[in-house]
Amino acid sequence: MNNTSNRLPEFLGGESESANQFLNYVQSLSPETIARLSRPASSDVFHVMERNIIGLLGALPPEGFDVTVTTSREDLGRLLASAMMSGYFLHNAEQRMAFETSLVATETDAAITE
Repeated sequence: MNNTSNRLPEFLGGESESANQFLNYVQSLSPETIARLSRPASSDVFHVMERNIIGLLGALPPEGFDVTVTTSREDLGRLLASAMMSGYFLHNAEQRMAFETSLVATETDAAITE
């Protein structure tokens, strides 16, 4: 019988030195910093992330159902990683959109002043 319940997966155990450094860094951050880093920059990003996670978990209305989600530690880790990657992607897309909007506004201002 193979009992793996007491073993941490590599991505949770931090076997490498760089993983330990990152874990130590994250643990050293203040709760305020963690909250600020965890908050989406805009409500649009928040709504997209919310729809993404609801899509991953399933979207039954809470009024008519008492939903309980059961999962393993590994699957929860994968869900978290997926949500984080989506968040990074959306953050980068939002930054690019803001940059392009700023660039277009700058070009428009330059054309008007000429």
